Amino acid sequence: MVKIVVKPVQSRRDLKRFIAFPNRLFAEVPSYIPPLDSDEKKLLTEKNPSLDHCSLELYLAWRDGEVVGRVAAIINRTVNEHWNKKAVRFGWFDFIEDYDVFTALLDKVIDYGRRHGMDEIEGPFGFTDMDKECWVIDHFDARQNLSTLYNPEYYVRFIERAGYEVKCKWQQYVLAANQPVPDKVARLNGLIMEKYHLHLVKVKRRKDIYPYAKQFFHAINESFKDLYDFVPMTDKEIDHYIKEYFPFVNLEFVQFVVDENDKLVAFGLSIPDLNAGYKKANGRLFPFGWYHILKALRKFDTIDLLLNGVLPEWQKRGVHSIYYSDMNQSAIRHNVHTGYTNPQIIGNEAVKIWETQYSTTPLMQRAVFGKKL
Repeated sequence: MVKIVVKPVQSRRDLKRFIAFPNRLFAEVPSYIPPLDSDEKKLLTEKNPSLDHCSLELYLAWRDGEVVGRVAAIINRTVNEHWNKKAVRFGWFDFIEDYDVFTALLDKVIDYGRRHGMDEIEGPFGFTDMDKECWVIDHFDARQNLSTLYNPEYYVRFIERAGYEVKCKWQQYVLAANQPVPDKVARLNGLIMEKYHLHLVKVKRRKDIYPYAKQFFHAINESFKDLYDFVPMTDKEIDHYIKEYFPFVNLEFVQFVVDENDKLVAFGLSIPDLNAGYKKANGRLFPFGWYHILKALRKFDTIDLLLNGVLPEWQKRGVHSIYYSDMNQSAIRHNVHTGYTNPQIIGNEAVKIWETQYSTTPLMQRAVFGKKL
């Protein structure tokens, strides 16, 4: 039997191997969408502002001179303090269908956690909730969002075999994005906006959206603060996400609801389906990856419903209907027919909205796993 050796990533070449491994492992999987190598490098090096409050160790599994797996061990001190626990996270966890490779990698994460005083392990997680997290636990071949993790069935089979339990579940949906807004709903939305002195932000120039950008991320912090393992983003992280993502936002699919003082109270943010562009880029922006992504940004008939939420003090007032209806109208105007939601924690109010107010089809469930060390 050939021995499996797991080593820390210590060089640029190792980091390149770490980033490239899933692209090779899933090269023939239609639903796998390779991230850009440059984006992964920013996340996994000192350029990531989350490393101000997280510690990180990357590992590669080798067998007979070939990389057969990878994993990141992460300790997010802010999350642990916020939720009063001592957890080490595993993320960027990919491996061939071999249980020995799986356990060899996970053992390194466990050892890393114990050396730093942790008493539990959980994942898959990134550094923040803006990173990819949670594995698919059913419908493994279903269409992926650009912002979600792909995993084959054997990942779940192996983690259950190792005695890990589901810590939290998410649900994703697919829906007709161009569902017409009933007259009754339109009238009700008008009454809600009149009663509470609310209005939708309508911008035509990209620079006009930036005054709301920080409000948007602070609203995420407030809206999601009670969700599983969420911790508010720091100002440095927020500045990073604004710089990374807002230049590419399609203004037609930005639904910001503000009060009479121009304060953001609810939000919906969708992005064009970029899967085909990223698939053709295959991790590389140059020489032609940028062209494929730009083409997908300009011509699309599907959207990913990236983020939506309502400030706690505005919940249960029907405000969510305002931005969902506006998204529907934008979809109709731009001949967008299909929308895919991001994962929604089961039991959260957002899931109830999809289940009761929209004609949706469940797409897949996801989960994070964990156990005591």
